[in-house]
Amino acid sequence: MQLAVEPEILSYLIAPDPTAPRLTRVVEGVDHDGKDTQISVVEERPLTIFLNGQEIVTAMTIGDYPEYLAVGFLRNQGMLADDETVQGVDHDDELETVVVRTDGQTTYEEKLKKKTRTSGCAVGTVFGDMMEGLEGVTLPDLTVKTSDLYALAAQINRTPSHYLEAGAIHGTVLCQGDRPLVYMEDVGRHNAVDKIAGWMHMEGATASDKLLYTTGRLTSEMVIKTAMMGIPALASRSGFTAWGVEIAREVGLTLIGRMRGKRFVCLAGEERLTRDADPDAVGEEDRKHRRKSAETASHDSA
Repeated sequence: MQLAVEPEILSYLIAPDPTAPRLTRVVEGVDHDGKDTQISVVEERPLTIFLNGQEIVTAMTIGDYPEYLAVGFLRNQGMLADDETVQGVDHDDELETVVVRTDGQTTYEEKLKKKTRTSGCAVGTVFGDMMEGLEGVTLPDLTVKTSDLYALAAQINRTPSHYLEAGAIHGTVLCQGDRPLVYMEDVGRHNAVDKIAGWMHMEGATASDKLLYTTGRLTSEMVIKTAMMGIPALASRSGFTAWGVEIAREVGLTLIGRMRGKRFVCLAGEERLTRDADPDAVGEEDRKHRRKSAETASHDSA
């Protein structure tokens, strides 16, 4: 029996809103036939993050959920401890700033000197001592069912999103079992992950029973951030980097990539997979449900 998922009954806590103002805009151009055309393109704007009175970083972002992005970035950089209280998060849209206020003092001058530019698009930045934070990380021994993987991929790929509307954007989804919970998008996959981390921190969500799904590459940065968040499984439609695989194996992260239809590859944590679904019952991914720009999707399904 073939697995089926109805997009109308999706139960996200947060999902993309392709109709949201200011996140995309229509731009006029000329197509391959020389005809005038109009397409939606993703906006990107700077957002400067402050921790108490100290400027930390300026990120390029589509501009939604700035509070989650700021808290998640600080959390994933080790600048916001688990026992540290966030007393307030103030966003000023006009000044393009967000200030995270905590009950501790901010002294990250030396840490800020140790920046490393990552392989992430939209110029991701991590700090050079992030790897040191992995030394004490022990991830939960979460069993991942292949039936859940297939159900998640089917639901997520059918979800209306800015990617389907305009492209040039990455998505990251926090999942539990076969249910996608929080779906964030941004021009950089690292921003999308940070928004997830910020939501989890501010909402007090547990990580031990979660899986993170991303449309982007499984790089070292993605693996490190997932492990630092305490999430034991990471899956993607895209491929891997060697260092990302090595780190996943070291920290006990289940790493699954190249998820298309019934196909996937597991390069770390195979022993934690439960193969409870027959791949032949899943079938190939319908072309009209593949993640691609609105123009291409409409052309392929015509």
